[in-house]
Amino acid sequence: MTDSTTDAEFWDARYSESDQIWSGNPNTVLVREVTGLAPGRALDLGCGEGADAIWLARQGWHVTAVDISRVALDRAALHATAADVTGRIDWQWHDLGASFPAGVFDLVSAQFLHSYGDMPREKILRTAASAVAPGGVLLIVGHAGHPSWEHDHPDVHLPTPEEVFESLDPREGEWEVLLSDEHERIQNDPDGQPTTRTDNTLKIRRLAG
Repeated sequence: MTDSTTDAEFWDARYSESDQIWSGNPNTVLVREVTGLAPGRALDLGCGEGADAIWLARQGWHVTAVDISRVALDRAALHATAADVTGRIDWQWHDLGASFPAGVFDLVSAQFLHSYGDMPREKILRTAASAVAPGGVLLIVGHAGHPSWEHDHPDVHLPTPEEVFESLDPREGEWEVLLSDEHERIQNDPDGQPTTRTDNTLKIRRLAG
């Protein structure tokens, strides 16, 4: 990514490289942590090709799904049509550092909301927290370390779940921490060889009051 390339241009180009970038399956942690919650209104930040939003819609959620790439959103909408959940998903384009979907939500999900640019991640996540309805859940999943084959961005800090929580500037008694941990998963490297990566999860519930 060059200094003159915007995040939107970068991600549009990235998605245009192939017909499909991601697996098409919902994120494992999302499925694990959302299964059992009563469906309501959900916000999916950085929805990409739409796998999480489509899974949520299939579970009965009404989803607002957001991405900075119009290429990804167009592709996601086609996948939603094929899955017959079009009426449950509102696809919206946002550069989240500059604009944010209106409303409050029973679930706000940010799965691997990272960028190679200057995305103000902490600011975005604080805005995401403010969009959680009383009794609702904020689920943030992120990388805890860079992959072994990537050396271009060693200065990018990947926060712990505790650091993520503190960055939300929570008021005392405002949130209940349901999960704050790190976990390992297997991911193939660019040569197709399996390697271990560490991710982290923060799941918190806004207390009513």
